[in-house]
Amino acid sequence: MNKVVASAADAVKDIPDNCTLMAGGFGLCGNPENLITALHTKGVKGITIIANNCGTTELGLGVLLKNKQVKKMVSSYVGENKEFERQYLSGELEVELNPQGTLAERIRAGGAGIGGFYVRTGVGTEVAKGKETKVIDGHEYVLESPLKADFAIVRAWKADTWGNLVFRKTARNFSPLMCMAAKVTIVEAEHIVPVGSLEPDSIHVPSIYVKRIVQSVGLNKWIERRTVRKQA
Repeated sequence: MNKVVASAADAVKDIPDNCTLMAGGFGLCGNPENLITALHTKGVKGITIIANNCGTTELGLGVLLKNKQVKKMVSSYVGENKEFERQYLSGELEVELNPQGTLAERIRAGGAGIGGFYVRTGVGTEVAKGKETKVIDGHEYVLESPLKADFAIVRAWKADTWGNLVFRKTARNFSPLMCMAAKVTIVEAEHIVPVGSLEPDSIHVPSIYVKRIVQSVGLNKWIERRTVRKQA
């Protein structure tokens, strides 16, 4: 089954307004740049985005936020995005902040069919407000619920035409978990290879979790904050 589509625009054409969308990436590392641009061009509105953060003010998922396409962020931190801060403080944007490990585990739980889990992180803080708690082995835990999405957009290093995926280094981040937790996973891949080209033991996500693949083009691979030493 060949899951490759012609363009990023074709890949996201059925993503509707008011959907829940998971987006791979950590800061600007591993962002599905082509798919984000396609969503920006399409003008989808009212999106609830589940992602580590929302890019920067001008790059990554930040372009959707700046264009008022995002209704709610379920994320781990504000990061380098001043527009995120402005919209939240002005009441334009709903925000559900999660400790980073809790966010990852909530996504994993969504993909694994786990109904919830107890964690000590966040106990006694705003994170635990309104949530069930339980004492286990003398320690208080808070119950966290799974996260699922209508769609996930991620970037892989390699994909075969069936949708088996390989990620490269830190660009992997939350992406494999998101592939499993969404109804429809859309992947842009830097390299698309024939079935059988990938070493089975190297595959990070099997094809059963992937619906569509598109070839990445013109990737910028931005760096959130470039830091280099001065020349001697």
